[in-house]
Amino acid sequence: MVKLLLPVLLLALGIGVTVATDRPDPPADFTFVNRGDVSTLDPQRMSWMQDLRIARLLYEPLVRLDVLHENYEVIPGVAERWEVSDDQTVYTFYLRDDAKWSNGEPITAHQFVYSWRRALLPETASDYAKLFQSIKGSGDFFEWRSAQTQAYADRVADLSPAERREEVERMWDEAMAYFDANVGLKALDDRTLRIELKAPTPYWLDLCAFAVFSPVYEPLVSQYERLSPETGQIKIEFGWTKPPLTVTNGPFVLERWRFKRGLYLRANEHWWDRDSLDIETIAIPSIEDPNAAVLAFETGAVQWVSDLTADYRVAMLRKKLAFYEEHADEVERLKAQGLDQFAIAAALPDDPRKNVHAVDNFATYWYNFNCLPTLTDGRPNPFHDARVRRAFAMVIDKKTIVDEVNRVGQPVANTIIPRGSIAGYTSPAGLECVSDFEGDPEGLEAHLARARALLVEAGYESPSDLPVIELLFNKDSGHDLIAQQIARDWQKYLGVQTSLSQKEVGVFRNDLKNANYMTSRAGWYADYADPTTFLDLNRTGDGNNDRKYSNPAYDALLDEAKFELDPAKRMALLTEAERIIMEDDLPMVPIFHYVSLYLFDPDVVTGLNNHPRANQDIYLIDVLGDGKGRDQVKRIRREGEPRPGSTN
Repeated sequence: MVKLLLPVLLLALGIGVTVATDRPDPPADFTFVNRGDVSTLDPQRMSWMQDLRIARLLYEPLVRLDVLHENYEVIPGVAERWEVSDDQTVYTFYLRDDAKWSNGEPITAHQFVYSWRRALLPETASDYAKLFQSIKGSGDFFEWRSAQTQAYADRVADLSPAERREEVERMWDEAMAYFDANVGLKALDDRTLRIELKAPTPYWLDLCAFAVFSPVYEPLVSQYERLSPETGQIKIEFGWTKPPLTVTNGPFVLERWRFKRGLYLRANEHWWDRDSLDIETIAIPSIEDPNAAVLAFETGAVQWVSDLTADYRVAMLRKKLAFYEEHADEVERLKAQGLDQFAIAAALPDDPRKNVHAVDNFATYWYNFNCLPTLTDGRPNPFHDARVRRAFAMVIDKKTIVDEVNRVGQPVANTIIPRGSIAGYTSPAGLECVSDFEGDPEGLEAHLARARALLVEAGYESPSDLPVIELLFNKDSGHDLIAQQIARDWQKYLGVQTSLSQKEVGVFRNDLKNANYMTSRAGWYADYADPTTFLDLNRTGDGNNDRKYSNPAYDALLDEAKFELDPAKRMALLTEAERIIMEDDLPMVPIFHYVSLYLFDPDVVTGLNNHPRANQDIYLIDVLGDGKGRDQVKRIRREGEPRPGSTN
């Protein structure tokens, strides 16, 4: 009997421990649905929107962007002030005395040097390493370190275990000495950071506000880095990103992170601007199903859905737009008063869908073409030939995707950079596609003939000469419907066979990074207000160049633009670079520019902004009527007052 009872008792004990340790989070002041689960909380390794959104809560860079005002001015963050040399190449940042980590320790300039150096190490595999390479000597350091570890890999087999350990330590000391001597990044003292750039970079301060430029806590993070005798590189582990170990420096701290369950954040008592926070706790439940996200909002379980993707969103938006059309005079009167679209929604109490908000984004949705000579399985890759890429791009009916598949008003895209989004920049014409010949059957037929001729020029006399074309995309958000339409276009106009490959988002991302695809869906939200935020995606070797595209002429234009001091000439160089990838080489084909659909009650939630950059600093949120007596503060901010500490 005892033998029979023992497994039952052990099972009961296991269940009891699980229940005790997996208790639900307490109610939070603000709860929202992020767009997908977090991939990493290491700022130097981030690249996905949902990760960056959390990073802006947990970390603070040297400066921030004033997201509540239209001009997006740079405002102080960890640095209370800064100086710029007359030639615009040397920046000196002075850290505020009260800048602290979440454990109460002071933030130092040395920790910024450590953190940015991490981003520049090849072994960190930062997608944004190129952004740091505006710093003098940083690109050379990246290449030097890559060559150093490669040389070690070529001879490691000849070394004994003791010799390997000794050699990797010597290499590391040599690398640090090289960095200190050659890279323009110096901590002059604990509170002063000096950065010397290779050339004037008009958007440098904007970059410094980007989350990947945040510092990490060296005493903790360095414990999760070790020299590998096998590779000669630093091996990086990520246990430090999980609570209760995590040490951060932003408005909030991470209290709990449960895989596929969600995150729970609490206000950081050591943040220098702690008194400005209107909420104490934030919950971010993991809700993958779009319908479940809407239901959670409607039942009051969440207060903001950051990306409304449920199939019936179209009907919700149309109902709102019909109301606005019916009350056009009132809407225009409110606009004339200077109200933004969220404040207008709050001022129209009879709006049947006042909780639905369509926001234009400085962002583009496109399809990638794998540009490598062979696919990962060794097969020849037809998309290695630019003529094939151009032919497939020409026959996509983008208007049908926008009007009949998505149906939420996204503008058709013929360029990767949204037209008119950057002052002083002129977009190229872009490649004509099927959508451009609506009502012109003869023009369409001639256009299709040109596309088919390109395939013949590339050696594909018949559609059957091409392999089955595989379209890779991740689940949810309607990517499957877009892929189906593109597949129909390719079959209809080129006669090729296609297959759809839908994968879970983690697998999809991995395949994308490893070029394990033929064609794939992709998208990008601008990181800063300059054409290079899009154009660098196709630079040879860039961490976000998932297409593995390489064109020396294109790279040369980007390099020349870096050192061009005349703004008009610089923009002309960048226009030509975009023309190459949008009209000639087509490593990607833009489909539409994003429109985000938010779901929140503007009478209850303030602090969100409708700027196309789509940077939401959630620490600015206030939940009105929560009984905490801070509503008036946020109401004043919505009318245009800066938050405390935001002057330079």
